Amino acid sequence: MFKIVERKELNPTVTKLVIEAPLVAKKAQAGQFIIVRANEDSERIPLTVADYDRENGTVTIIFQVVGESTMELNELNAGECVHDFVGPLGVASHLDGLKKVAVVGGGVGCAIAYPIAKRLHELGCEVHSIVGFRNKDLVILEDEFKACSDKLVIMTDDGSYGEKGVVTAPLEALIQSGEQYDEVIAIGPLIMMKFVSLTTKKYDVKTIVSMNPIMIDGTGMCGGCRLTVGGETKFACVDGPDFDGHLVDFDEAMQRGNMYKEFETHAREEHCNLMKKTVE
Repeated sequence: MFKIVERKELNPTVTKLVIEAPLVAKKAQAGQFIIVRANEDSERIPLTVADYDRENGTVTIIFQVVGESTMELNELNAGECVHDFVGPLGVASHLDGLKKVAVVGGGVGCAIAYPIAKRLHELGCEVHSIVGFRNKDLVILEDEFKACSDKLVIMTDDGSYGEKGVVTAPLEALIQSGEQYDEVIAIGPLIMMKFVSLTTKKYDVKTIVSMNPIMIDGTGMCGGCRLTVGGETKFACVDGPDFDGHLVDFDEAMQRGNMYKEFETHAREEHCNLMKKTVE
């Protein structure tokens, strides 16, 4: 059992948990993920390591409440325990030697982008962070990004905070202004990563994307995170989650991701009905 030492709601749909897991914290690196199970009979879900503290033996996860499994996880409070917490898994992000990087995060994907930006900053890299959200109420990790970014641009779809628009606009403006990035690292919704990759391809800027959003089982056994990269079949959980954004077939990945929406909706509704009956 793994104790929750801190719980914080970052916005109405996104929660941060700090978990006591010293063996995981000892080995965790930016870009990796863990498998968590809220209760003994819960579904196993992969969640990216949002932060870690080797000295205190804790690992931070940040998740969006979208289905039954994340609803169960969200019902746990500080002092309680998650049943399973396994990792770190996946290939760590390759960050050594980079001198100047643009980190682009979208929505809850910023929870994955942040540890990468933080690690780059620790390595002495110049970090330009561009983060996007639907509106002001959904902004997360602003102070954390400020602390590790030489430049920070916040975008909102409705203009309620930061600048109005999508993340590709300031990214392209920075490239056109003469900023020369060793890499652009994009993490967020598939559609966002697709258009970031299309933008950078015009300028021949190497772009890495995290295919964490399509992972399900996290071990390569279910095949749900199968994707095509440069014409070859890869698995996000064992070969990634980081891949060359210019080689990823995003349309195929998005089509597969949409296959599960009906099942997720049904599971969420069943869980809500069960909780309602329990309260009654």
